[in-house]
Amino acid sequence: MDGADLSPFGKMRMVELLCTLLVVLLSLLINGEAEVYMVMMEDEPVISYRGGIPGFEATAVESDEKIDTTSEVVASYAKHLEEKHDMLLDMLFDSETYQKLYSYRHLINGFSVHMPPEQVETLRRAPGVISVERDWKVHRLTTHTPQFLGLPTGVWPTGGGFDRAGEDIVIGFVDSGIYPHHPSFSTHHADPYRPLPKYKGKCEIDPHTKSKFCNGKIIGAQHFAEAAKAAGVFNPAIDFASPLDGDGHGSHIAAIAAGNNGIPVRMHGHEFGKASGMAPRARIAVYKALYRLFGGFIADVVAAIDQAVYDGVDILSLSLGPNSPPATTKTTYLNPFDATLLAAVKAGVFVAQAAGNGGPFPKTMVSYSPWITSVAAAIDDRRYKNHLTLGNGKILPGMGLSPSTRLNQTYPLVFANDVLLDSSVLKYNPSDCQRPELLNKKLVEGKILLCGYSFSFVSGTASIKKVSETAKKLGAAGFVLAVENSTPGAKYDPVPVCTPGIVITDATKSADLIDYYNISTPRDWTGRVKSFNAIGSIGDGLMAILHKSAPQVALFSARGPNIKDFSFGDADLLKPDILAPGSLIWAAWSPNGTDEANFMGEGFAMMSGTSMAAPHIAGIAALIKQKHRKWSPAAIKSALMTTSTELDRAGRPLQAQQYSETEAMKLVRATPFDYGSGHVNPRAALDPGLVFDAGYTDYLGFLCTTPGINVHEIRNFTNMRCNYTMGHPSNLNSPSITVSRLVKTFTVTRTVTNVADEEETYVITARMEPAIAIEVKPSAMTLRRGASRKFTVSLTVRSVTGGYSFGKVTMKGSRGHRVRIPVVAMGYWR
Repeated sequence: MDGADLSPFGKMRMVELLCTLLVVLLSLLINGEAEVYMVMMEDEPVISYRGGIPGFEATAVESDEKIDTTSEVVASYAKHLEEKHDMLLDMLFDSETYQKLYSYRHLINGFSVHMPPEQVETLRRAPGVISVERDWKVHRLTTHTPQFLGLPTGVWPTGGGFDRAGEDIVIGFVDSGIYPHHPSFSTHHADPYRPLPKYKGKCEIDPHTKSKFCNGKIIGAQHFAEAAKAAGVFNPAIDFASPLDGDGHGSHIAAIAAGNNGIPVRMHGHEFGKASGMAPRARIAVYKALYRLFGGFIADVVAAIDQAVYDGVDILSLSLGPNSPPATTKTTYLNPFDATLLAAVKAGVFVAQAAGNGGPFPKTMVSYSPWITSVAAAIDDRRYKNHLTLGNGKILPGMGLSPSTRLNQTYPLVFANDVLLDSSVLKYNPSDCQRPELLNKKLVEGKILLCGYSFSFVSGTASIKKVSETAKKLGAAGFVLAVENSTPGAKYDPVPVCTPGIVITDATKSADLIDYYNISTPRDWTGRVKSFNAIGSIGDGLMAILHKSAPQVALFSARGPNIKDFSFGDADLLKPDILAPGSLIWAAWSPNGTDEANFMGEGFAMMSGTSMAAPHIAGIAALIKQKHRKWSPAAIKSALMTTSTELDRAGRPLQAQQYSETEAMKLVRATPFDYGSGHVNPRAALDPGLVFDAGYTDYLGFLCTTPGINVHEIRNFTNMRCNYTMGHPSNLNSPSITVSRLVKTFTVTRTVTNVADEEETYVITARMEPAIAIEVKPSAMTLRRGASRKFTVSLTVRSVTGGYSFGKVTMKGSRGHRVRIPVVAMGYWR
């Protein structure tokens, strides 16, 4: 393309891209093998500074108390910390040899810096430096659900209806940004949003359009990319140096939690229903730190979280996680990311994090700590199915979100490799139907095009959307994608297309199709087709089928047991915490989005992953926070967990998708390692009766009591001494009980608080699988409004099975409340 053909905007983008490449090349020449490091310093951060430095008053907050962003004392101490960071670097190194990226001052005290590895040891030995760790990457853990969860009739009315659900609650999203022009975030048809003085976040301006990203509903929008730039992977032409979503993931997440109510989901002339967020009136604060090609860096993510908490968000939604436990620290709970989130919870911020997508295998969680609510993914009650009817009478099931071919009419079937324009194009793998120019339109027109589902569809270099476009361009009556070899772990999600189409996901059914086609298709001695005699028709796949077997734990959803260290040692803490919808979720999409090839250029996308489950919980937590403004993050988490359900809609125990011996998918009875406490029940969570509360001191006690954690490491990340222990980490007052190594008899203690409006008497019962005996004392208790009481649970080894035993403690209240916590233990003789 000649430069004269570029628009002024295009020229500007090209210059920007060339400048970026030049900066990257210069950076490589100057720094060689320079990398990003995160440095922790010994002075206390704003949130825990108790005074003692001349000229600087204390800034520490009590547990569940927000940072006072208007305080000059806070601003002065934060500036002092940043100046110390700068002075240290200036004292140790020449300014040309490093680049400081961020100073972390509010939740943790430290900074991130880009420098050559040979300088790290000097930095590590410097006075005031506690630890130096190399930065590591995180990645994305990539409608109908409000009705499925009972929000419109059971929850929203208690908050004043959908047009007030989540009012004045701010949800912060650390993700890939937002597409602010989407109707899910529009304010055109809503009551005006009043100013919200408690939130202090800023709103960046689009560098190209000069327009703001905020509109009242979107209350803050910032981006963080210094570590990505230093690593040389940030490309402003596609990553956007602004909060604009260049991926799609961030817009999708924000809409699930807080998108407007009743937004029509339209694609290819069909409406698939109306989309809504869990808390449609909640405010959205965007902290972009994930990018389309490389994910994100912890240095950027921690900066985003630090800023979000300082700005005053109430809820944090994190649909991101590391590829594996952080190898730089001995324990999974102590690293800059989890330590920052611990401080966020101290500031009263509820944190929902995706559990991870490594299922169905055990110990695949990427969310470990007790102060975080780790969310597993469920399949809800909606399924999309379709079928292909062959001329021999066989009906082959499959999936395809598409219209049917004409009723009572059949069409000839043609295989892509049989309608090539030239045999030389075989090198392009024409059977995947990605290139219409390789196929003979005269032979395809008016017929059903048969294509092969190759590994290219799994890797993302081929898409169902492109097959549909090929079929349409060639005038085909429809298309069929046949999966001939089932790949373990392959997940086939329906894709909305405008052309009649279907994916035959069962390899045995694909074999039936191929056999019928070959028998019905005569060829000459060279193998060329004489006539296409195989016929078929495609059914209507646009209508969802509702199943009572829902919810089920999705195959991909990460599983417990939770791990406490990089050696994958079992933790005395249950994870995941809770189950929420995370499969085939319709929500907003960015037209720039490339996270899913099948939805490029679309306004909506249907996605699956624990990424989609976490914002469900974030949105529901916003509804709870709206009703109970003074509740701690732990109280909100407790309400969600203790009121969840272990049963599906038919009243049967929850099931989990799992692999069979042949690597086919099967259903097995689910356990707390699959679903935590159970599937979320929003209506019950608003009125839980009792809560298991905990605060910052309790989490410190958990850390100080966990075997194998060095007390110096705890102080490095929390600036606190181990003055308080709880005897055993299982004694943390969490709404679950886990004993990873039970010898003889062990007793744990829990404290409950009555948060109902009236006094209530609870009868307490316990049940456990036969290998472990369980006893609870007392068997009943009466609690006045606001009162707290302790009870104990004793576990005794009856037999050693080599595996975990599961059970539960149930508390039935005289006024109808029902509180349940899961119990997990593995018995040993010694």
